[in-house]
Amino acid sequence: MRLALVSEHANPLAALGGADAGGQNVHVAALAAGLARRGHDVTVFTRRDTPSGPDRIETPDGYAVELVAAGPRAEVPKDELLPHVAELGDRLRERWRHAPPDLVHAHFWMSGLASLRATRGTSVPVAQTFHALGSVKRRQQGLADTSPRSRIDHERRLCRDVDHVIATCSDEVAELRSLGLAPGRASVIPCGVDTDLFRPADRRDPGGPARLLVLGRVVVRKGIGNVVEALTQLPGVELVVAGGPAADALDADPHVHRLREVAADAGVADRVRFRGGVRRDEVPGLITDSDVVVTVPWYEPFGIVPLEAMACGRPVVGAAVGGLLDTVVPGRTGELVPPRDPDALAAAVRGLLDDPERRAAYGAAGRERAVTRYDWRQVVDQTDAAYHALASSTDRATEVAR
Repeated sequence: MRLALVSEHANPLAALGGADAGGQNVHVAALAAGLARRGHDVTVFTRRDTPSGPDRIETPDGYAVELVAAGPRAEVPKDELLPHVAELGDRLRERWRHAPPDLVHAHFWMSGLASLRATRGTSVPVAQTFHALGSVKRRQQGLADTSPRSRIDHERRLCRDVDHVIATCSDEVAELRSLGLAPGRASVIPCGVDTDLFRPADRRDPGGPARLLVLGRVVVRKGIGNVVEALTQLPGVELVVAGGPAADALDADPHVHRLREVAADAGVADRVRFRGGVRRDEVPGLITDSDVVVTVPWYEPFGIVPLEAMACGRPVVGAAVGGLLDTVVPGRTGELVPPRDPDALAAAVRGLLDDPERRAAYGAAGRERAVTRYDWRQVVDQTDAAYHALASSTDRATEVAR
């Protein structure tokens, strides 16, 4: 099939760890590559956020990325992109007028709005993956939520108007039902992990201090401040924080500045190292050079980091929220603790650091779980099957309409 993946703010080629560059970028890149390997003609459409450069990039993984001009040719925070979504939809409609895709898969709610606008009046089916829901974000962040106030209403509309929803975890389906998604209109297909890239390995500095790793964006809701606070109960343990801006721009980042203040106030600043944004190929080494991977967001639609840690044979201490409720098995591959609870987090980490045999057993079980349930090849197979089912049902509906 000719497939169009629309990811308005998450360019699959972007460096990871920035304010709006994280799991969605990884997901879209891996899905596009896997679908291309299965013989599909895959193009990812994303908003141009640079003033120059090519409009189309052919990637080594067999898919293309097209940069669509909509709004300023500069970086715009995703929560400020809604005014440019109509233009993005119109540009996509123009692009597809003479070469329509067989199916569109929209990633994030604004991509869904643009995709519906671009395909209006056609028989091209639209699948939707939200990656995050405004209803959850508003419940968790309250007045600190910077999403457009209309976001939840738009998500309700998408639940009604797209042809099918591909959710990433069971918790998300329950939330979508509360937004009005009818039964039978969603499939649960998790995010995946490249188990060839992410593999177990020994620490390169086995004599070093016990080390925790936090990987991802350094925004407040990721709970990194809680990990820093937990260090006060973990003497001698160091924390590596990978994510955020490039290393040479860390001093100017307000989130990093806040975390440094938290560390200084807690008296652990000498045991917290900020790596900044990292390349994809650096991530496996960061994981295997740690003893425990910690990911305790206040809320999380799915969370790819636990899968990467498990694939590398490292135990996970995670927050009992969202997709982590599906991926992490307490007492087998890691431990789950309440979000925003440094005491519970410290206790869980201490228990693992004090028990090397349990760490090794969790790591082995995590690797097995990652390979058997979350390998990208399986995720792509499931997604491909969902696409074919959706395309077939759309074809049948078109024939009936005729």
